[in-house]
This record gives sequence, structure tokens and C-alpha cells, in this order.
Amino acid sequence: MIEVILVDDHAILRDGLKTLIGQESDMEVVGEATGSGQLMQMLPQLDPDVIMMDINMPDMNGIELTKWVKSNYPSIKIIVLTMYKNDEYFMAAIREGADAYLLKDSPSADVISAIRTVSNGESVIPAIMTKKLLSLHQTENKSEDNALSPREMEVLLGLVEGLSNKEIADRLYISDKTVKIHVSNIFKKLDVKSRSQAIIYAVQNQLVPLL
Repeated sequence: MIEVILVDDHAILRDGLKTLIGQESDMEVVGEATGSGQLMQMLPQLDPDVIMMDINMPDMNGIELTKWVKSNYPSIKIIVLTMYKNDEYFMAAIREGADAYLLKDSPSADVISAIRTVSNGESVIPAIMTKKLLSLHQTENKSEDNALSPREMEVLLGLVEGLSNKEIADRLYISDKTVKIHVSNIFKKLDVKSRSQAIIYAVQNQLVPLL
């Protein structure tokens, strides 16, 4: 069972998400919070798999809260659910460790799929944000010390294209387990902690061709 905590100061949105998640047999909402203070009090008692949070909250914003959660509970997956398509918010959330960035107008099926995807150790970035990411041409911080092998480069390209481990495995004719090993090695070499951070690093440093 995937255990989820909802963090949003709008009760109507929390109620809607709780109802939506409650219809699934493999997940449940185990807690609700209106902001960072309530969430911080909950976490020592609860052990959720996923936290779904808004960016705009009355106390600590979602980006700051993502950073705090990842620093103190690194195994918890974070889904940022927001109305903002702003590049700055998106980049900041991913840099602080968010595992998924969803827009509030996303279909219900996408929200449920995102919960399952991040709980499985993968990331979710909507197509509109991926296109913005792929339009970047920043080359600062490029390092020659993080050379990836040809196979790791192929796996990294698959990550940037939004493919799952299985889809990458099928493309490269290797096993899912081998893909996971390559992903782990990529994280170590690029000094990142998530698939989303690896994608940002790859695009900003032009490690993969723009699609």
C-alpha cells in the first residue's frame, strides 16, 4: 500500500485528492496538513511513501519544504502539485529534490500514475515543462570529471526523453536490473540524487542533444 500525505491550505483540493486516491486499491491518504508546521509534526509519527504538496502555502513555501523533507527524510518521494508553469519554480523544486512536478490542471489519471511512478523510484515531469527544460542552453558548471560511458549516455538520453526503466531496457536490449545499475552510476558521477536532477544537469551541460 502506497501511503500518501497531502499538504495544501485549500481544503477543497485536499478533499478532492483524498477522494481520488481513495478509489485506488494500492494507495491511501494517511495524513493531511495545511502547511509546513503540521507536516513537520506528523512525520515523526507517520512514515509516508509520498508527500503531495502545493508550492504556494502560508508559512514555508513548497520549495523550501521540499528541501527540508529531503534533508530529514530522504526516502520520502515528493510530488509538487501546482498551478505555476513558471520556469523558476519548476527548476527550484527539482533542484531541491522534488520527484515529480505536476500542474493542477493535470488529468486525474496522471495524478494517480505519478504517485505510482515516484513510489517506484522514477520521476515525472509534464511535457510542457520538459520542452522548457530542453530549450535551455546553460553551460556553466560543465565538468570533464564526470565522464559517462557510452552505455550510460544512452541511458541518460532515455531519462531525458521521459522513458521508464523498462522502456529504456527494451530499447537497449538489456535487463531492468542493468538499467537501475546504470542509473545509480549516473547519479554518482553527476553528483545528483534523483532522475529529475540528472535530467536538469544533462540538459544544462549539453550532455544530450536537444530533442
